[in-house]
Amino acid sequence: QVQLVESGGGLVQAGGSLRLSCATSDRTFSTYAMGWFRQAPGKEREFVSAIGWSAGNVYYEDSVKGRFTISRDSSKSTVSLQMNSLKPEDTAVYYCAAGRGMYGRWWYLPDKYDYWGQGTQVTVSS
Repeated sequence: QVQLVESGGGLVQAGGSLRLSCATSDRTFSTYAMGWFRQAPGKEREFVSAIGWSAGNVYYEDSVKGRFTISRDSSKSTVSLQMNSLKPEDTAVYYCAAGRGMYGRWWYLPDKYDYWGQGTQVTVSS
């Protein structure tokens, strides 16, 4: 069982920045693809970004391209999401997820990830 713990959420004004982090103590962290998803009230959980185990594969949802940057530090077993130029529509609970064997569209699908964090709230005021 891989335990993931997110941090870094909060309240920020539109145009501001936040950096989310996801940490695990699991020794197999470097073998997992890592993803960030978000869920706004009344909406389904949606893909935000993902990064492969080697960081060679990086994916972004279209609305965050150019504003968000995902990275991972295998020496610290952490994955981060730097969020700049935040918009009110970015308001959601953000979840970190881990999975293996990602292929094609699987990167974007929540049910292809095996482990999830508890989520961290991001609120962007206008």
